[in-house]
Formats: sequence, structure tokens, C-alpha cells
Amino acid sequence: MTNLSETLRGSQNDLVHRSIVRHLDEVSQWFEKQRAGVDLPFYSSYDIRDSGHKVANVDANIYPAGFNNICATDRENAPPLVRYYLDRYYRPGMTKLMLITEEHTNNPYYWDNVFTLREILRGAGLEVCVAIPRLATERATMTTASGRQVEVVSASVTDGEIKCSCFQPDLVVSNNDFSEFYEEWGESISTDLNPPRELGWWQRKKSNYFDHYNSLSTEFAKIIDVDPWTLTVETELFSHFDMSDEKSKTDLAERVQKMLDRIRKQHEARKITDDPVVFVKNNAGTYGLAVMRVTSGDDIMKLNNRARTKMKAAKGGRDVEEVIIQEGIPSVVQAAGVTAEPTLYLFGCQLAGGFLRTHSEKGPTESLNSPGAVYKRLCVSDLKISIEGHPLENVYGWVSRLGVLAIGREAKQMGVVYNGYHRAPQA
Repeated sequence: MTNLSETLRGSQNDLVHRSIVRHLDEVSQWFEKQRAGVDLPFYSSYDIRDSGHKVANVDANIYPAGFNNICATDRENAPPLVRYYLDRYYRPGMTKLMLITEEHTNNPYYWDNVFTLREILRGAGLEVCVAIPRLATERATMTTASGRQVEVVSASVTDGEIKCSCFQPDLVVSNNDFSEFYEEWGESISTDLNPPRELGWWQRKKSNYFDHYNSLSTEFAKIIDVDPWTLTVETELFSHFDMSDEKSKTDLAERVQKMLDRIRKQHEARKITDDPVVFVKNNAGTYGLAVMRVTSGDDIMKLNNRARTKMKAAKGGRDVEEVIIQEGIPSVVQAAGVTAEPTLYLFGCQLAGGFLRTHSEKGPTESLNSPGAVYKRLCVSDLKISIEGHPLENVYGWVSRLGVLAIGREAKQMGVVYNGYHRAPQA
């Protein structure tokens, strides 16, 4: 079992731990106030980078896959978190839930994720129907990487009503990230859907999320009296992205170089010797697609045809029209000598599990979300420490909770409505 507290000891993040302990009451009150003003998605996950000098969320997923990678203990403890969320924000005693999944994928690891998630939901006392929107046949059997099977049915929406061969659900939970529009699963659907289709990648923007995340991280840092730089990740939007257009490429190169120069000055002011890097990422997408690491503006100008092609298309063959330029945070976290990054999962705002994404062929400043990644055990129980008798979820847990608040603010700004959702007062 990986002991991340050993990684943090003596680092800047060890000071963040202690600062949170000193201001725990203020932090808790602030968090509850922020939570009361937003709607929280059923679940979410957060990729975190920790350089020893700073720690921040670098990706947030509202329709997370990867539940098969969280540790067995966390899977066993997850069902009560599901039941708590449903009883608090919907209605006690809900029993029928439909889980809709991605289409057009035979990826056996994805179906291991669905299998695991279904078992967690069943453990919460739910009857679960796994469904695929627009499935060509009425039923199908999907095989997981571990050799298990998942029975799925076709689910469609006609005049707002769900049509399927299982049952009429009390709630639909989506594990489909809605990269496509799926108009019929929108506002006209009569059954409550969480997370809503309107938070799908067909319109959600990473730039909006990171605006809210950095704002919340700055507020949080001021409460615990640490430098906000420690908990934020510099991110800016680049519109009109077109690698086949010389002006667009030149403008991007200039913006990249300016960010690298700013980061270098920040490092020098803090006596940090790491060479700065930035990532250019699709502003609307996931699965690690359309992401590139650069160390200078010249890297943009010298991109070869293969690299340009990789940056042009996202999931579903959609064109990449906007990107974000984001500060690259090196990872000092290792598992068995291999570069690693924590990924944490939440139901609502409660930590539900996690894992370490590792990659033997990637270095500390490279993206690990790529083919060849291996997932190592990381339990939520490893992310808790006690200082002077006060229990505390560590820095990674708080970074993830800042992330779910950011999603809440993002949805509020977008005018997204969680039908059937009730903001219950704090118990």
C-alpha cells in the first residue's frame, strides 16, 4: 500500500497539511457555506499533480470511468456514500436506478469500470439497469477485461419518456460523457438525470472549470494562510485554434512562450530549479486526447504532421476548436520507482476512493494518461492523517473537494438545472 504521507513529509505540502489543521474549523465552515450554494454531481473524479512545491487538480471528470481501479476497501465502503447522496439530495428509499454508458465501445477495461460501478450501486440497495443509448439491438452482453459479463439493454427517449426492456427508473445516472449532443436526453426527459446532459463535453469548457477552481483554491489558501500559488494551476484559454493556419499557430506559440516566461520568473522567486513546461489541451474533451507537452514557443512552430494531426480531433471525431494553455506541474509522487499521479473519486462531496496512475515510460513532467498507464493501489484511508489528535483529510482530499465545488459553480454559471435535486440543509 502506497504511503503518500511519506512523499509529503518535508515538502511544501506538509506545511499545507499543518495549516489546514490549524484552521480546520474555519475551513469546514467555509466549505459548508460554499456547498450550500451549489448543486453537486452524483460523482466525479480528479487527476492531481504534486511537485512538492505545489499541488493542484489538473483534470476533472463529471462522468468518471476507472471505478475498477479503486482499492477493494474503498469499493466496500462506497455504497453507504451512494445511499447518503440519494437520500439527502433526492428522496429516501429510492430503489430503481438506470446507469447509461458510453456507446460504440468494446473496451473491456471500460466494462470492468461499469461492472464495478454497478456492484457499488447494488450495494446501496438499488436495483440497477445498465443501458446504452441508441443500442442497435434490444439487449447485448459485454465482456470485461477480467472475464466477467455485463448485460445491457437499449434505452431510448421518446416524447420525454424512457423506453427500455427493464423498468422505469427513479433516477438515471450517466456514465456517458455526452461528447455528442443527445438532444433527446436533454431538458425534455421526464426522469431525473444526474449528472445532467448539459454538463457534457458537447458544451462544457475546461477553461470555465479552471477559472472557478483557481478562484476557490485562492480563497482556501487565504483561509489557511498559505501562498495561493501553492494550490493553483495557471490556465488560460486560446480560442480559434487551427494548426493548419499559420497565424493561429504563431499566436499560440507566442502565448505559450509568455506563460513559460511567467512560470520561470515564479520559479526563480521561489528558488525552484525545475525547468517550466506547459500543456496545450483540448478545451472540451477527455480520455487524454488532443494533449501535447511543450517547453518553448518554438515547439509549436516545429510540430510535425503526426503531432498536428493528433491535436486536430477529439473523442467522436469532433474537431478541436479551442484549447487551454496550462502550467505543467511535475510529479514527485512515485510508485515502485515509477512516476505516478493520484486520482480521487467522490460521491457528492465525500471521498469514495482513488488510485495512482503510473507510467514506466513517462517522466515527471509528462502526461501519464496515455496508453501503457498502469494503475496502482491507493485507498482513501491512506489519505488521512492525525496531527495532535485531530483527524484531517490530507491535501489531495481537499484539492478534490475544491474541484467538486468548482463543478458546482461551473454548473450554476451555465444555468444547468439538476431536475429533482434538493439542496438539503446540513445535518
